[in-house]
Amino acid sequence: MSELIGKPVPHFECTALMPDFSFKTITNEDYKGKYLVIMFYPMDYTFVCPTEIIRHSEAADAFRKENAEIVVVSTDSEYVHFSWASTPKAEGGLGSLKIPMLSDRSLKMSKAFKCLIEDEGVALRATYIINTEGVVVSATINNLPVGRNADETLRLVQAFRYVDEHDGEGVPCGWQPGEKTIKTDPEGKLEWFLDEEDEE
Repeated sequence: MSELIGKPVPHFECTALMPDFSFKTITNEDYKGKYLVIMFYPMDYTFVCPTEIIRHSEAADAFRKENAEIVVVSTDSEYVHFSWASTPKAEGGLGSLKIPMLSDRSLKMSKAFKCLIEDEGVALRATYIINTEGVVVSATINNLPVGRNADETLRLVQAFRYVDEHDGEGVPCGWQPGEKTIKTDPEGKLEWFLDEEDEE
């Protein structure tokens, strides 16, 4: 998976269930000029997956303020997506969503993104952030039992957007928007460390 970093996003073309419950063919070309978060998850009608999908959908407007869109992907069909999203949360469904659900029935997308469990035909919990130039800038992967945090996904998008807009600056550990960044040269970086000492 690490070989994807810094490279153009693998081409994909999938049928998606849209928030209005229509079906639409979506490709990576649809997101030119935007940040794109691609979240693979193992399977519909499961346990950890809905917690991630619902929380990231609830945060969709915050992502859009950063010029970012989210799509979620599994190897289920678009019809299974439709059934799950049409089911109320209280009955184990997703309820209405603000983000597309992509169907990777062919397994091509999961294979291209190096996150397919081959012998099970399902994807790991893999998250990719694509920048406005269509380049993969972040890839993280969890084994099946542990879900992801929408706030951290958003923070990463904000961090990558910041460095894209501020040449020569880096984002230190734990950075939040509005906090100090660090210059990426041997002398300039000392400003950040000196400021940290002054605050102690």
